[in-house]
Amino acid sequence: MLTSALRSAKSLQRVAGNSRAFAAAAKPFNPDTYEQKYLAKTYNPNGVRGESGLVFTHGKGSKLYDEQGREFLDFYAGIAVSGLGHGDEDWYNSLVENGKKVTHVSNLFHSKAPLELAKNLVDNSRFDKVFFANSGTEANEGAYKFARLYANRVSQGTPSEGKKFEFISFKHGFHGRTAAALTLTHKPKIREAFMPLVPGVHYAEFNDIESVKKLISDKTAGVFIEPVQGEGGVYPADPEFMRELRALCDKHDALLITDEVQCGLGRTGKLFAHELYDVTPDIMTLAKPLAGGLPIGAVLMSNKVASAITPGQHGTTFGGNPLVCAVANTVLTKIMDEEFLKNVQKRGKYLADGLEKLQQKFPDKVVDVRKPIGKGGLFVALECTKPVGPLIEYALSKQLLIISAGENTIRLCPPLVVDEKDIDKLLDVFEKAFEEDVL
Repeated sequence: MLTSALRSAKSLQRVAGNSRAFAAAAKPFNPDTYEQKYLAKTYNPNGVRGESGLVFTHGKGSKLYDEQGREFLDFYAGIAVSGLGHGDEDWYNSLVENGKKVTHVSNLFHSKAPLELAKNLVDNSRFDKVFFANSGTEANEGAYKFARLYANRVSQGTPSEGKKFEFISFKHGFHGRTAAALTLTHKPKIREAFMPLVPGVHYAEFNDIESVKKLISDKTAGVFIEPVQGEGGVYPADPEFMRELRALCDKHDALLITDEVQCGLGRTGKLFAHELYDVTPDIMTLAKPLAGGLPIGAVLMSNKVASAITPGQHGTTFGGNPLVCAVANTVLTKIMDEEFLKNVQKRGKYLADGLEKLQQKFPDKVVDVRKPIGKGGLFVALECTKPVGPLIEYALSKQLLIISAGENTIRLCPPLVVDEKDIDKLLDVFEKAFEEDVL
């Protein structure tokens, strides 16, 4: 009888435990509770992130869906990451098929996918060698180190001698949050807590060659520039400025380094943003859309830079991951297709033209519409007369996802597969917002 009673008690405990589990499962998922309890506070809890209950579960094309099944039109693509959109079938098939094979081997051994991706990048660019990393900031950190190695060689000195170690980047630019990349980033708000940072970095005025002339010297190892400043508000470099910058770098044997983490890989309607200009950089960095949402970064470089690197001077555990590189090869092959890029140009022009019509209709609301040079790209800024927070909130209420780039500017970087119907919806939301004096 005692044994039977104990069994009954344990059975009741299991039932009670299961009941509590079912009750807990039945409660709606509240991301704010989890964030407050488990995540470090690196993101602002206010704004769209703080929209209680908004948890995205899946997506298709330019649409995202939340737990309630609501459809949201995505016009920021994870900040220019989801170039092929959400749920791309080729992306998914590549992930599944290659995931069955091998997910990681040490870089002490070869695997096929990173070698094939490196070949694909080199064959379709102006560069000779590739180094793989895991993110944009890692790519820029690598570019900084490779530039230092090249500078050491041409100056025939060591870093401690300080013959050639300085860098120039540009005000309102963004290059990342690790040590050198953060130093290169001209955004005091995110740098001031970590001072002092890497020495020898100077900030020039964007599109002002005289500003660069005052800073550059034979001590300059490299110049970092985004051909289109993203975080700064979608400001494209002027063609003449880029040509003169290339000439200045050549004069002082400094490397020209284009950060195309956000503006590269089809975003401007060209495979690489520097192709819009009559210049060839010495180094280019890539990341965001390269693997369509999986973490990857890449540093592409000329032979003259690569020849300054010796084994052991830089490395990575996860960079060149075979699974990620296989998926990236699928993404790259689709994005560099001529018809795909023509479609980006066409949709980009359609978007910019629509925004310019709104600017003409609402001159008291819209100050400027900015876009890359060239035929058109899906990278457009709408600068308004007032802070755009209320417009972002209004758009969210209409199930449209947009982000800012500065207090008064909306940055639009949708999936590269967005169509005219999607663009029309965005334009309609903006028009209604201006009519209702949301700003």
